[in-house]
Amino acid sequence: MRREDLPAPASGILLTHFLTVADVARSRAFYADVLGGEVVLAENPCIVKLANSWLIMNPGGGPTPDKPDVTLHPPADPTRATSFLNIRVADIEQCYRDWSAQGAEFLTPPIDRKAELRCYMRDPDGYLIEVGQATGMLEGIFADPPAGTG
Repeated sequence: MRREDLPAPASGILLTHFLTVADVARSRAFYADVLGGEVVLAENPCIVKLANSWLIMNPGGGPTPDKPDVTLHPPADPTRATSFLNIRVADIEQCYRDWSAQGAEFLTPPIDRKAELRCYMRDPDGYLIEVGQATGMLEGIFADPPAGTG
């Protein structure tokens, strides 16, 4: 295994995303087989290199010495989210077709939001994943502000 395959910078920082998953093999297959990631480490923890980032996945569990009051678990309610992955793509229609054919389940097809084309899907644990392609924002056109923000 080469250092550049791991989320281990020689200097500075590198951002990864940790997912607490119910079934490591199932999640690994989704991120590798459906989204085209590269499995760097299969288990303990599972690490998948996806585009220019890494996803680190492990089962949930109770507190540990370095997080004494924290219990990790996959999403309990897929209709409520406090964060989500955001994947930016060059051709959203192609990704939508390819990933749908591989088994990804999208909430809707891509929708034009002025600044971008955007749609959402879920991973096997219910994590929300936004897939977006910059369109209008490249020309200074941005989305309307959220309702009630004025």
